[in-house]
Amino acid sequence: MKVLGINGSHRRDGNTHLMLGKALEVCERNGFDTEQVNLADLELGYCTVCDACKSEFTCSLEDDVMGVLEKMASADAILVATPVYFGGVTGRLRTLFDRTLPLRRNGLMLSGKLGAALAVGGSRNGGQEMSIQQIHAWMLIQEMAIVGDMKTAHFGGIATAHKPATVEADETGMNTVLNTAENICRRLK
Repeated sequence: MKVLGINGSHRRDGNTHLMLGKALEVCERNGFDTEQVNLADLELGYCTVCDACKSEFTCSLEDDVMGVLEKMASADAILVATPVYFGGVTGRLRTLFDRTLPLRRNGLMLSGKLGAALAVGGSRNGGQEMSIQQIHAWMLIQEMAIVGDMKTAHFGGIATAHKPATVEADETGMNTVLNTAENICRRLK
């Protein structure tokens, strides 16, 4: 079974990458295959509502999105991670969400898959829950089964980092991240 991590940050090796990496390590220790997709490495254009995906699993834009969608379709669980930008997910992650229409229109390809959200912000109440709600809304529209951490924050992994590469210093926040990953593994077994 495979757990796919989507890093919605514009920084490839920032706090979101570190946080998601720790969650995926938990999944690996539990015997699952993992992969992290860093949106910062990809070319993603905006959906033009051309409807090419209405009747087949395709997209008219020639960029990297179909590769990501194929990985999503083949995963058993998807962890979506984002830094908080102005109280919500990054524009890059929002663009990916808009581009997942081929998955929905062609047999609800994510239906029933497990999904979890992770968010890191500059302060304890810096918009992480709003970001997680945006991720959860996308997951619900795709008919995914949302998994939280079930021990502390309930919504998923919620961490704080004021400077680059400092998210691991937030012990409370990282516990919610690790608990969320453990809960994904428990549900997949």
